[in-house]
Amino acid sequence: MELKSLKPSFEVIHPSFGNSFSYTRYSQKKNNKARIWHYHPEIELVYVNGGAGKRQIGSHISYYTEGDLILIGSNLPHCGFTDELTGNKSETVIQMKPNFLGNDFLERPEMKNIQTIFDRARGGIAFYGDTKKEIGKKIEGMSMQSQFNRLLTILSVLHELQDSKEYKILNAESFSMETEIQDNERINRIFNFVKDNYQRQITLDEVAELVSMTVPSFCRYFKKINNKTFTKFVNEYRLVHASKLLAEKPMSITEICLESGFNNFSHFNKSFKAFTGKSPSEYRNELQAVFSW
Repeated sequence: MELKSLKPSFEVIHPSFGNSFSYTRYSQKKNNKARIWHYHPEIELVYVNGGAGKRQIGSHISYYTEGDLILIGSNLPHCGFTDELTGNKSETVIQMKPNFLGNDFLERPEMKNIQTIFDRARGGIAFYGDTKKEIGKKIEGMSMQSQFNRLLTILSVLHELQDSKEYKILNAESFSMETEIQDNERINRIFNFVKDNYQRQITLDEVAELVSMTVPSFCRYFKKINNKTFTKFVNEYRLVHASKLLAEKPMSITEICLESGFNNFSHFNKSFKAFTGKSPSEYRNELQAVFSW
């Protein structure tokens, strides 16, 4: 297998003209980077206006509905959040280097909240409730602002995000993608391999060989880095994919079970209920009020 193809894409980001950070607003279906597994030193704030889709940030995978607001830390690998089936109205992406205001600016007492939210973002943060709604409006409103007012708005947004209680840290505190370059390479190869092969059986032998480790060493390593076993990670990836299919595709639940990489229907049902708190049929029925086939 060609290992180079399994590495994440390093994205080079240029600030918007006249700004110290990048601001891009995509209309529905227009973010062509959405499926690429990538990372960059810039901190990324993403607002998805409406729709439903899949998050993969670091070792975390989950399904969102009614849009999303996410803050992603520096060098934390992630896939995009929208595709042709998401059904969102638009997607706005803001990317800024940790020192985008200068090396000493964030050390000032008035900037304590912003430094704190940047530190917290190392694990990835998803915001919900009124925070998602109100901050989303501010982010979209930046498209009509002057460069100076954009800067004031992004500082205000970051300050408000730090004060918000409506958030979830997506990766465990012990998770880190910044420890060693070698760790980055290994974990990213593994994540890409799962992304490309989750619909079939994946053996520990082939994944361990992929990163030149023995199976016992690989299992200990993966659990230490990600705070979960490799088997659990793969099953979660499959279950999130199943959640997406239940919401977006008029497929039978048996077909979704197989399409998601499960070869045992009973095991799929049990795993899905443990993961979401609902059976696949209950999950789909609750979403039918939002999604029409």
